[in-house]
Amino acid sequence: MEREQDFDNEIEIDLKDLFLEIISYWKWIVTATIITGAIAFCVSRFLITPMYESTSELYVLSKSTSITSLADIQTGTSLTNDYIVVVKGRPVLDQVIENLGLNENYKSLGGKITLDNPSNSRVLNITVTDKDPKRAKVIADEIAKVASAYIAEKMNQDPPTIIQSGYADGGAVSPNIGKNTVLGAFAGAFLSIAIIVISYLFNDTIIDAEDVEKKLGMNILGSLPLEESEDDGESSKKSKRRKGSHRKKHEHHK
Repeated sequence: MEREQDFDNEIEIDLKDLFLEIISYWKWIVTATIITGAIAFCVSRFLITPMYESTSELYVLSKSTSITSLADIQTGTSLTNDYIVVVKGRPVLDQVIENLGLNENYKSLGGKITLDNPSNSRVLNITVTDKDPKRAKVIADEIAKVASAYIAEKMNQDPPTIIQSGYADGGAVSPNIGKNTVLGAFAGAFLSIAIIVISYLFNDTIIDAEDVEKKLGMNILGSLPLEESEDDGESSKKSKRRKGSHRKKHEHHK
């Protein structure tokens, strides 16, 4: 029991020393936090291109389908899931690229598109992300038009109704400058503390008797005092200078 208590006390003392070691470097931690936060802010503000979103909405409901039962609702939801596959298909995207004269292929255009079907609804949101808000709106609207016509022609369904066109007056959706700044500052603080902890754990330098007991697990029976000349070397230098001066005086008297 005594050994367990001693072991627990030793861990507690180590944690306390580690905490004090971290606190002793608080200025360095604060400086690192400010620097990394500032770097993250500058990168987000000046180096990352802002991206904008525009969303068009399709309402998926066949004219021959009446909303009278749960089966009708499920049919509309199933159609919406099918349309999600069609909208991002190559035929629709290739047609959009041709109509707008876009300088990209269907894969790169598909990477800009996000489709979303709100729960328990027949609404299909077509969101386009682009660095130009006006172009994002044009692409989103064109996808909605081409997809509606394609569905009517190829799937033998009534064309989905475009209930909302995109907008070009929204703010940038990325980068999130505030979030990136906070994350950058947090990363700087974390890394600086990690460096301090690692340096503390791997520091095996023995300075005093307490370090001998702690790091080597040996008890100190006694210690010998050091002479001033062995301590810093200054006294020995002074004594040598004094001896030299005495010799010169002796020679002078001769």
